[in-house]
Amino acid sequence: MSTSYLPATTDSIAQALEAKNPSESISIFYRILESPSSSPDSLRIKEQSITNLSDLLRQENRAEELRSLLTQLRPFFALIPKAKTAKIVRGIIDAVAKIPGTSDLQISLCKEMVQWTRAEKRTFLRQRVEARLAALLMESKEYSEALNLLSGLIKEVRRLDDKLLLVDIDLLESKLHFSLRNLPKAKAALTAARTAANAIYVPPAQQGTIDLQSGILHAEEKDYKTAYSYFFEAFEAFNALEDPRAVFSLKYMLLCKIMVSQAGDVAGIISSKAGLQYVGPELDAMKAVADAHAKRSLKLFETALRDFKAQLEEDPIVHRHLSSLYDTLLEQNLCRLIEPFSRVEIAHIADLIELPVDHVEKKLSQMILDKKFAGTLDQGAGCLVIFDDPKTDAIYPATLETISNIGKVVDSLYVRSAKIMA
Repeated sequence: MSTSYLPATTDSIAQALEAKNPSESISIFYRILESPSSSPDSLRIKEQSITNLSDLLRQENRAEELRSLLTQLRPFFALIPKAKTAKIVRGIIDAVAKIPGTSDLQISLCKEMVQWTRAEKRTFLRQRVEARLAALLMESKEYSEALNLLSGLIKEVRRLDDKLLLVDIDLLESKLHFSLRNLPKAKAALTAARTAANAIYVPPAQQGTIDLQSGILHAEEKDYKTAYSYFFEAFEAFNALEDPRAVFSLKYMLLCKIMVSQAGDVAGIISSKAGLQYVGPELDAMKAVADAHAKRSLKLFETALRDFKAQLEEDPIVHRHLSSLYDTLLEQNLCRLIEPFSRVEIAHIADLIELPVDHVEKKLSQMILDKKFAGTLDQGAGCLVIFDDPKTDAIYPATLETISNIGKVVDSLYVRSAKIMA
């Protein structure tokens, strides 16, 4: 960085923008920020320079320089309104977030800014940076630290009645509890977010996020029809904003269709006008799963899981539901295969279904315990023995009903005799 400063004027900004390479532009912007002038025009030019400088540093992937820029700008923040300070700080943190592989740097940067805002008593900015820090901690799977941070922040924000921030925090809390598999608390936090959102105008992106989280929670409870409607609302919101989350909303819509055994609708949704915009590996993965489900083919299902591992197994939401779908499909196939037999070798079933013998044996024993069919495993002979469905003996229910009726008759006679005696 050069020691000689440049005056904070539009000409200096023009000179920086016309520089031959980004490094030269960055150097000129730093020199503009060193200008000692604090007139309103100079401050406005410096704000513009900070925005341009942070954009250039982001494009050059200089995350550490963005971090040091925030420290360097602290004296400047004392000269401008707090609202503008908040905008600049959040803008620089957003710029760091756009540089790949900077999660740890973002966490340490947010922690530094929280300490600074506490010292400067900038409550508005601190609350937003803390909310951002909690989201970063959740992404890093540091759930307990994120939860501790959020619990204190929620109380403080509720007391101040900052509805917009409250929606963000409640939504984040819902995601955090969902990650910890605490569904009741995740639902309660989401309800709180919806209540706060109903009292104010919520930006479409935020409303889409609420709908997406609602769909995820309903899908977790196996209410796939309601989940589908929420995912559709989220998809419409994100699609209108050209938000990259639109493809995930569409993917989860297709998942819901598959889970309610309407795999035939998947191809129609993908080939619709809205679906064609997002054709790619995410939708191809769901189409492969839908084809496997429609054909009730475990082999095609496993091929889809193998070919689209990143889109299916590495997405925790899809993976959880596809695991239960795989189990259901396996059970249906096994029931269909053993139906003609009264005694059959387990190895023969394994050959028919094209799965390892130990895997088939384990699943059959689980199905017998779950009373999916009546039978037993003869492990000595390596056979499955299937019993006929036991016919329910109607004599016991009939006897109980007769005794019950006799009891009613006796009670009625007792009441009548009591009236006569009276």
